[in-house]
Amino acid sequence: MSVVAATQLQGKPVSDAIKARLTAEVASLPSKVGLAVILVGDNPASQAYVGMKNKACIEVGISSFEHRLPASTSQQELHDLITSLNHDDTVHGILLQLPLPGDLDEFALLTHISPAKDVDGFHPVNVGKLLAGLPTLKSCTPYGVMEMLRFYKIDPAGQHVVIVGRSNIVGKPLAAMLVQKEDGANATVTICHSRSKNLTDITKQADILIAAIGQPEFVTADMVREGAVVIDVGINRVDAPDTEKGYKLVGDVAFDTVSKKASAITPVPGGVGPMTIAMLLSNTVLAYKAINGL
Repeated sequence: MSVVAATQLQGKPVSDAIKARLTAEVASLPSKVGLAVILVGDNPASQAYVGMKNKACIEVGISSFEHRLPASTSQQELHDLITSLNHDDTVHGILLQLPLPGDLDEFALLTHISPAKDVDGFHPVNVGKLLAGLPTLKSCTPYGVMEMLRFYKIDPAGQHVVIVGRSNIVGKPLAAMLVQKEDGANATVTICHSRSKNLTDITKQADILIAAIGQPEFVTADMVREGAVVIDVGINRVDAPDTEKGYKLVGDVAFDTVSKKASAITPVPGGVGPMTIAMLLSNTVLAYKAINGL
């Protein structure tokens, strides 16, 4: 068997194309598009992510309203802030940065966000619309995966897509998107998880294998069919004492070995990662247009 390195599916060209389209669209709208981001506590990863979102908003011309609150903020205070943002006409998208510190009730707060401004696509109303195949605000990371497949002309129609991971953020909504009767979907989808038996037997059937399980380098070469497309949604920090930072970022796929077997693969970092913020911006513009009847 001759070994050919897989084509790397980079997220940046896709993200750049989406942001260029959004920049032109935002400039043509009759008023400013606004995104409110709520950050509670001092989680370094969350702080960095919020900073990236703010930079991306500026890049495309969206007004970013940051609400940075101490970890001691109460459930009621957050509830009241979301209420005010729900009624703020300058805000078209509301994002509650997760995870929340302490014993704050994430679900209660996420479901208090108006479904019309739920640019993360987490509200049960939007999840229900997604499952029913109705127009809605879609969860950003799986939406980004769909846009990557479209950009690189990888058509899931009739393909067996195996998703490893069943989270509400990635696995379940991605499965719902892939099975829709529409262009860019029409896939046969299998979801695997920690209770799945004979996991390798299932993953080796995949034409497109998507890893979103949150475990470093969980998917190994023996789990992948020769020539499969592999989408790695995971991003994990692992110790790397010989590096300057003392750690490195890896995905849920053992990239070095799987890339020798797959026909195409997303790297980590640099693959799916850039897509999440791009789709957040896209959702914010979509929400603006829906709210304004455009």
